[in-house]
Amino acid sequence: MLKTLVIVLIVLAVIATAIVTTGVIRWNAGTKELRSGLELARLPVKPLVVDFCELEGLPPPVQRYFRSVLTEGQPMVAGVRLQHRGTMNLSATSEQWKSFTSDQQVVTRRPGFDWNARIHIVPGLSVRVHDAYVDGKGMLRVALLGLFSMADMRGTRLMDEGELMRFFAEAAWYPTALLPSQGVRWEAVSDRSARGTLVDGPIALSMLFAFNDAGVIDTVRADARGRTVGSQIVPTPWQGRFWQYQKRGGMYVPFEGEVAWVTPQGIRAYWRGRITEISYEFAQ
Repeated sequence: MLKTLVIVLIVLAVIATAIVTTGVIRWNAGTKELRSGLELARLPVKPLVVDFCELEGLPPPVQRYFRSVLTEGQPMVAGVRLQHRGTMNLSATSEQWKSFTSDQQVVTRRPGFDWNARIHIVPGLSVRVHDAYVDGKGMLRVALLGLFSMADMRGTRLMDEGELMRFFAEAAWYPTALLPSQGVRWEAVSDRSARGTLVDGPIALSMLFAFNDAGVIDTVRADARGRTVGSQIVPTPWQGRFWQYQKRGGMYVPFEGEVAWVTPQGIRAYWRGRITEISYEFAQ
């Protein structure tokens, strides 16, 4: 009996290892494909350096922001690589926070990114997530162990708009992408906020940027972003909040943040994280 039990355990261990290995291989292949798509969709970033002459006529809080986080003549950001750690709430109705690690690749022209995350459910069991916007198309893929599909959402206008919203909100990490020369239009709202509008292909979206006492971005809010509720996607107000600004690549960027749905019952956070590594590719 003991010998049989040992054999069974060995066989199960071999099967488990094979499943995990297959999942990693397939997931990494999907990551490579997405990021190849980002590279193929790239456009040249022009101008090559920041020129504060283009700030003329912008709302005062937007001018203060750019002068706070950028330096005249510094190179424009063409791409970013980030790594994060944090927690995510996996429940739409309760508190089920799980830790995650992730890496993200961003290109600023044409706007695009791939967020590749690993959410730790229990020891030895994880869920892999691709949240991406590539060549004008948004997608969300979730797979247990990177192998067993739990969600695969793409091909809708709401999905495309939602992922471009994420790119736009996260531009606090690559602030040269918010300059007018990069296609962003700004309208005054108050002495501490302004509405930015970004167009990519057939998609045009606006978000409200609020700035703090230091002149940097405090929150970014969208009137509606597609929220998954059961089997439906429901447009819901959405916001990102940033803090812990540090200087990297000649720019001041936030190292901690929180993302939340703004519901009638109040602000419901579902992502809290911090940057552990960030590196830039500049236009040349």
